[in-house]
Amino acid sequence: QLQLVESGGGLVQPGGSLRLSCSASAFSLDSYSIGWFRQAPGSEREGVSCISRSVGPTRYSDSAKGRVTISRDSTKNTVYLQMNSLKPEDTAVYYCAATGVRPCLLSQSWYNNWGPGTQVTVSS
Repeated sequence: QLQLVESGGGLVQPGGSLRLSCSASAFSLDSYSIGWFRQAPGSEREGVSCISRSVGPTRYSDSAKGRVTISRDSTKNTVYLQMNSLKPEDTAVYYCAATGVRPCLLSQSWYNNWGPGTQVTVSS
């Protein structure tokens, strides 16, 4: 079974940057569309960005556009989420998720494999 692991979270000051990683063992992430989601305390989980498997679109939420870039490194079997100009409202647990379907969508129900999450805290 595909097991995803997120890393790269932490504490960062407003305006700073973080790069989150989503990696897997035993399976190639190139065979999956990968989504990044986040959940702040007391809030619903929301989609941030996704990248389709094979040829297909990437997508970004309105709050992520212009600040976030999703990418793959097939040699490292990792999908990255580069986040810049971070704001306190970006504070959340960030999850990556995978589905064998393409294109990707920013909908939780599209995905059937989830990582445990990594905490991102934006605070001075």
